This record gives sequence, C-alpha cells and structure tokens, in this order.
Amino acid sequence: MGVSFARTGATFAAGRTVPHWPQPGLSRLAVDRLGRHHAGMRRTAPRLTDRLFFAVLPDAETADRIAERAAAWRARHGLTGRLLKAAHFHVNLAPVHEGIGLPEASEIEDWVARAREIPMPSFRVGFDRLTSFANGALVLTGEEATIGLEVLQQRLSDALDDTPRPARRYTPHVTLLHDGRHVETEPVEPIAWTVRDVALVHGRAGRTAHRCLVRLPLG
Repeated sequence: MGVSFARTGATFAAGRTVPHWPQPGLSRLAVDRLGRHHAGMRRTAPRLTDRLFFAVLPDAETADRIAERAAAWRARHGLTGRLLKAAHFHVNLAPVHEGIGLPEASEIEDWVARAREIPMPSFRVGFDRLTSFANGALVLTGEEATIGLEVLQQRLSDALDDTPRPARRYTPHVTLLHDGRHVETEPVEPIAWTVRDVALVHGRAGRTAHRCLVRLPLG
C-alpha cells in the first residue's frame, strides 16, 4: 500500500490524471476521493492580501519627474505594460510581512522601534541606468550613487533581524512597470534626490494602493 500511495501522490503532484491500473490496497474510489480532496485544496488555498515593507520614497517633485520620463521610455521601447502611479514609486528596503490582513499592532510597533534606532544620516541617491529584470519589471538602477541605499538596507536588515547576518545581495531599484518585452541596460540622465527618511508602507495585493503608515527621519 505504501508504494502504491506514494506513486499516486506523485501523480497528483505532477498534475497528471491517475492511470486506470488496479492497485492492491487502494481502491479506485479512494483514488477519486484523494483527487477531489487535492483539487479542493488547490481551489481553497487562501490568497495573500496584505504586505508591509520598509522603503525609501522619492519626494513628490522627483516622483513626477520619474513618471514623465518613464512614459517616454515606455513609448520609445514599444512597451505596453501599465506604468505605476507616481505616488507608488519607491525603493524597497526590507519586507516585514506578507499575509492575510495585518499583524498585531505590537509587532508593527516593534519593527518601527527597531528601524527608528538605525544610525544613518540623510544622503543623496541617484539612478542612471534603465534595464529590465528577469521578472519583466522595467526598473531604474544605479552604481556608485546608490551605495547609500545599500548601506541603509544592510543596517535596517540587521536592526530587524535578531541574528545579524553577512551582507545580503541587494540591488537598489525603482520599478516603473512590468512588460513581457526585455529592455537591455542603457544609461539615462541621472534622477537624484536626498533621502531624508524611511517609510513603512502597507500594500494591498491585486490593488494599485500603497499607504504610508509612518516615516522615520534619518540623521
């Protein structure tokens, strides 16, 4: 029975129809019930609805400038993906929650308290490269002018983690849109601003809605 059941489970996992051979100890009725149960689990799997993450947000004037230039890049490269709203441009630093609903207020307060203690002054950041990531995101990136973000991200990650780890792989970027067409990396006129605070952002899955819960000044 153990071998037969394992074979049946592997068949379900691969998404294939169960063959019609006789199996000792496991009736066809049992196989059908297992199949319906497995399909029901797939249909009723809960969808994640809420995300919380720390991020750096451009000021309103810079966000408008990014939106204007992103529209021009989109047209020049023949892309059809929908541009993000200017108010939603951000540089993700550290995700802290992804689930159904928000965590307890005490947990959020703990994250905020830890982030508030980061020893980091204000700094300038600049993005001077346009490229596509493997997931279809068209993004702004940079090199030397984004080092401040790398330092901030590492310090924030250490503050949020009870066991600080070695430097994590991190590429500071601003997502502009998603598209199936890939854009090769190209230099662009730098877009820069002064980073003065870190924001805790609440995002709703499947909705173009971001809500800034709190801003934590640097310096």
